[in-house]
Amino acid sequence: MKIYYKLLFTFASIFIASCNSSNKNKDAAANETADSIAKPNIIYILADDLGYGDLSVYGQEKFETPHIDKLAERGMLFTQHYSGSTVCAPSRSALMTGMHTGHTVVRGNKEVQPEGQHPIPDSTYTLAEAMKKAGYVTGAFGKWGLGFPGSEGDPTNQGFDTFYGYNCQRLGHNYYPDHLWSNTDSIVLSENTNKKDGAYAPELIHRETLKFIDTHKHTPFFLYVPTIIPHAELAAPEEYMEKHRGKYPPEKAYEGVDDGPNFNQGPYRSQEETHAAFAAMIDVLDDQVGDIMAKVDDLGLADNTIIIFTSDNGPHEEGGADPEYFDSNGPFKGVKRDLYEGGIRVPMIASWPGRIAPGSKTDLISAFWDILPTFSDIVGISVPDDTDGISLLPTLLGNDAEQKHHDYLYWEFHERGGRQAVRKGKWKAVRYNVFKNPNGALELYDLDEDRGETNNVAEEHPDVVAEMEDIIETARTPSDIFTFGQGTYLADDD
Repeated sequence: MKIYYKLLFTFASIFIASCNSSNKNKDAAANETADSIAKPNIIYILADDLGYGDLSVYGQEKFETPHIDKLAERGMLFTQHYSGSTVCAPSRSALMTGMHTGHTVVRGNKEVQPEGQHPIPDSTYTLAEAMKKAGYVTGAFGKWGLGFPGSEGDPTNQGFDTFYGYNCQRLGHNYYPDHLWSNTDSIVLSENTNKKDGAYAPELIHRETLKFIDTHKHTPFFLYVPTIIPHAELAAPEEYMEKHRGKYPPEKAYEGVDDGPNFNQGPYRSQEETHAAFAAMIDVLDDQVGDIMAKVDDLGLADNTIIIFTSDNGPHEEGGADPEYFDSNGPFKGVKRDLYEGGIRVPMIASWPGRIAPGSKTDLISAFWDILPTFSDIVGISVPDDTDGISLLPTLLGNDAEQKHHDYLYWEFHERGGRQAVRKGKWKAVRYNVFKNPNGALELYDLDEDRGETNNVAEEHPDVVAEMEDIIETARTPSDIFTFGQGTYLADDD
């Protein structure tokens, strides 16, 4: 009898333990599902050389961007957001690392032949790796520029599960390339061989972008869309050209490279209708943003998806582009490669239904290096101690009283003789020709009174100038690769 009760007790214990284990598994599954629902999908769309004034919601008057304007109606428009740099690679490095150009690992454009740019080291903690750490599926579709194919900086080695597009920003100048990259595979585009224009790369990349959303609609995803529009070859499909042809007189022609060994290797092709082509390209970009919004809506993901739209630097003047004609830099001075406002102040729009107030606007001073801490804050993971950024989440949620503010923003540019700039509150300091005269006089502007940087007030405010000089002295750490005037390296022209 004792044996019977002992066996009964044993079986009962096993049964209860089994039930408890089952319940714990159910609870864990429920918690996992709850976490998945709570974690918003994040879509970050990065235009290439789109100026502050190139969107109608930011004042563009010659053409309209209705889909991007609609994104702004749904969310928040930033009026004082800054790119990581005034050219491609360092700007993207600042975005991926959460560090400004005095600290980030890639501080300038540096070419690697035959294809690609200087790689982000494997030891670098990137935005994509942060999102992977939080349990996100990650994808990048467009232009990379932070590590040649197969290098430690290859996007598939920096936290992205999926990559499709241009690895090399130089080859990203051309819209009908002979190949694109799908993860680590080079995809030959036979439609574009022998100078044919059969496959418009932005359309191919966009198709894969939408497919990524479809594929991962049931799991939290981070989608990075660094489109190549509108830099720098001026080319759009004929159906878009037809919509804009003849609307922007006087038209302007550009003579480019249409033959020879450099054809489709970076130099831009000729374009007889540069004004129409530029507007048509923005139209393509606007439609693609609209497609992404519609896809998210159609899949029922809108209420749990953040969409951010911005640009990597100010408007360019290459390939026949005419930023003066379109007022692409809006009210600001300077274009791409300048550290005046026109080269680095960029549009940013953030939409998150139910969280970000529709039609809202903020003048918070922010920059690319804020994105990593912001996304980390949103998904609930720690932020690296060495970031230069702050989380923008309080502002996005309308909690302005809880928002931290930057002590200053810093930029350095390693071309055109070396350039530096600091933004601190309303003050903006700029120094050009740093390599020739590292202690040259600073220009100083009061952006509250003079956003166009037309009146240098350095002589009237020596105390502010001294403070800005102190910041410049301490804002950067040395780099063995990007030596900032203490050596030379091969910089490309992106």
